[in-house]
Amino acid sequence: MRNLLKYLLLVLLFGALCAAAYFFLVPSSVEEAQPEEKTYREIVYPTQNYDRVKVNEVRGVVLHHTALPTIERSLEVLTTPINKVGTHCLIDTDGTRYILCEPTVVTFHAGKSVLNGREKCNEFTIGIEFQGNTLEEPLTDDQINSAIQYLLPVIDRYHISLDSIVTHEMIRDSFMLKYPERRTKNKIDITSWEYRRVMKALRAAYQERQAQ
Repeated sequence: MRNLLKYLLLVLLFGALCAAAYFFLVPSSVEEAQPEEKTYREIVYPTQNYDRVKVNEVRGVVLHHTALPTIERSLEVLTTPINKVGTHCLIDTDGTRYILCEPTVVTFHAGKSVLNGREKCNEFTIGIEFQGNTLEEPLTDDQINSAIQYLLPVIDRYHISLDSIVTHEMIRDSFMLKYPERRTKNKIDITSWEYRRVMKALRAAYQERQAQ
């Protein structure tokens, strides 16, 4: 009987040691494994609404929302010459990015605007349009994550300060402050709440990238 008890104790002890070894050795590699970053589809969709002479200096980024009901309608507006409005990147609700022109192209997204004391923001900023209307619906997580994937390489390549990533409303307000006598239509584009969401996520991703 005693031999049987000793045998059982040895079996239990061996089992405990095996479990401990598995806990301390095997999971370490599993815990360090990170889920793969989701990659969003990117579609080249050229616009005709750009300046054929000037070259964009790429010193800042202006965020917009389309305030249009469908991605098809947004693409139509942003690429039809008669509308005289454009952007560099349009991001659908599922994160799909439509590239309308390269960052070095001057397109027409900023209007009457001032950023960091400088006017004519079309000439030195790129425009990002989010499909939808942030006054009615928040940006999707896919839209924000896709925007970050687009922006991080642009920030690095052109040495853009995160403080120079703003909304259309912000640069329009700066223009109105500088020229209070000049009439400029005031509209929200995108909301300040959604802007803060984008910037919080972007700063976190940027800092993580810098730490690597």
